[in-house]
Amino acid sequence: MIDIKLIRENPDLVRENIRKKFQDSKLPLVDEVIALDIENRNTKKEAEALRAEKNKVSKSIGALMAQGKKEEAEAMKKKVSEQADRLKELEEKEAELGEKVKKIMMTIPNIIDPSVPIGKDDSENVEVQRYGEPVVPDFEIPYHTEIMEAFDGIDLDSARKVAGNGFYYLMGDIARLHSAVISYARDFMINRGFTYCVPPFMIRSNVVTGVMSFAEMDAMMYKIEGEDLYLIGTSEHSMIGKFIDTILEEKELPKTLTSYSPCFRKEKGAHGLEERGVYRIHQFEKQEMIVVCKPEESAMWYDKLWQNTVDLFRSLDIPVRTLECCSGDLADLKVKSVDVEAWSPRQKKYFEVGSCSNLGDAQARRLQIRVSGDNGKYFAHTLNNTVVAPPRMLIAFLENNLNADGSVNIPEALQPYMGGMKKIEKKK
Repeated sequence: MIDIKLIRENPDLVRENIRKKFQDSKLPLVDEVIALDIENRNTKKEAEALRAEKNKVSKSIGALMAQGKKEEAEAMKKKVSEQADRLKELEEKEAELGEKVKKIMMTIPNIIDPSVPIGKDDSENVEVQRYGEPVVPDFEIPYHTEIMEAFDGIDLDSARKVAGNGFYYLMGDIARLHSAVISYARDFMINRGFTYCVPPFMIRSNVVTGVMSFAEMDAMMYKIEGEDLYLIGTSEHSMIGKFIDTILEEKELPKTLTSYSPCFRKEKGAHGLEERGVYRIHQFEKQEMIVVCKPEESAMWYDKLWQNTVDLFRSLDIPVRTLECCSGDLADLKVKSVDVEAWSPRQKKYFEVGSCSNLGDAQARRLQIRVSGDNGKYFAHTLNNTVVAPPRMLIAFLENNLNADGSVNIPEALQPYMGGMKKIEKKK
């Protein structure tokens, strides 16, 4: 959510930003919110004047009664009563207008960074850099579920009976590999100075609307029936929510946290052939990182966060690339975002395994996360990034470490988390 002052003082900038995000249908919202804001401020001004007059008259009543001027005091009381009725009307109008302004402000997209490439959708995202040499072996690489099945490592049929499509059982060495990757990612981030945290896996609606747009909320979140609770789609939501309605001391920043959680997503819509298996699912586990910092430090932390993911994947012998998200692919709260994509030898292309985002002060403004510094109070900046999200990450891991005989190499960095195993062997 942007500052209402920006719309008052520079509406053309806001309109141009909406155009850059190819959301022209939202252009009328700028004039609408400006009109509502003027009406709301006028209402507040009248209400404040009435309150001041009411206090003044109330003091006069006491003085008149003390002087025995009862008739004049009664006339004053009648005036106060009439003012009270009008004040109540104004306060109700003020609340109604404030809610309308807030709803529109939460719909108008955040101002994107000037460096963001302009494009309509993810097909116009821009490759930034590649890390590691993509290799296509001289033997055929099976689909990822077939690789897992060769180790008796996955059971999709039973999962469908128990929970439906989009769920899975991981078994044996594959399940162990999944847990090993999560544990390795946890320690990787702790070694980089982040504080480890296991957050709540459910959050209230005020946190949901604080961390994401209404469109994202509808597409992603599972609501707990009869409760003001939602299952988290990523631990970033509850991690940022940890700071709701707080004033942080400037000297305590940055807050750098890494968290583990299961994640639950609706994943609405059709996703295509390559998203069968465990690529796009309703339940998965994830290691996340978030930063709450001063505004002038958010660009620096943005680069540090995505680099952490690149370094982790490279330590597991997986080639990756970074892809700058274009304006039309940015969610409304984001200032700037980069995807980390892993190389798939089977598909001979890269696919997304993580996303790093700088949200400026949008989440902090919605959640009232403020900082107290030498020059007064201001809104913090928030950032988030995926460390690793198996089982999707396992697709890249298995394909890039697969041998011709069907066995899978375990990189040295991961071996301690696999009980010293250097290789997992086929069961079938």
